[in-house]
Amino acid sequence: MRNYKNTLSIKLWEEGDRPREKLMLHGKETLSNSELLSIIIGSGTKDESALSLAQRILQACENNLLMLGKLNIQEFKKFKGIGQVKAINIIAALELGRRRESSQPIEKQKITSSNDAFNILKVGMEDLRKEVFKILLLNRNHRVIRQVIISQGGIAGTVVDPKVVFKSALDQEASSIILCHNHPSGNLKPSQADIDITKKLIKSGTMLDIKVLDHLIISEHGYYSFADEGKL
Repeated sequence: MRNYKNTLSIKLWEEGDRPREKLMLHGKETLSNSELLSIIIGSGTKDESALSLAQRILQACENNLLMLGKLNIQEFKKFKGIGQVKAINIIAALELGRRRESSQPIEKQKITSSNDAFNILKVGMEDLRKEVFKILLLNRNHRVIRQVIISQGGIAGTVVDPKVVFKSALDQEASSIILCHNHPSGNLKPSQADIDITKKLIKSGTMLDIKVLDHLIISEHGYYSFADEGKL
């Protein structure tokens, strides 16, 4: 008996059986090679689903991805349902995968001092005419995960919401953070508002087990470090 899924449009399948939905619900690792290929193909024909088409292509390549990667546009077009655009999409996806395999892991920068943090955070901040508040997210080994802009304000200041700060940290599974904002006036002395928000964020971080390692104030004249000045 012929499997109805070979011809039935993927849109009519049970949600858990559809490759795209399966990826979203259960993760990319749960998909077979043919299911992944069917997502790249996108759509089948009136007589065959994208998944059946993907299975047929893989079978012709002995289910070997290396053999699949050697096919050119004309060879892909020999399969009914694969035109030039789909052939190009498949080749591009396979080439991207090949390049990923040959790429070297990027070594994340490690923060060992306030100057290390300053050299990362200062880029684009020294000559801003409005105040910007950023955070540097760090992993367990004090290596940089990413930096996030929390808020932007005017010349006099910017509003910082602790919920936004720690949501960013939790989303990236950061173990610690470094706070940073600029003073367009050039004055590096922390204001009372700077001191208050630092204390507030340290307290919030303690409850979430996310340590605030430092708070840098940056201007065209350099930087001020709360940690270096013993203000944390």
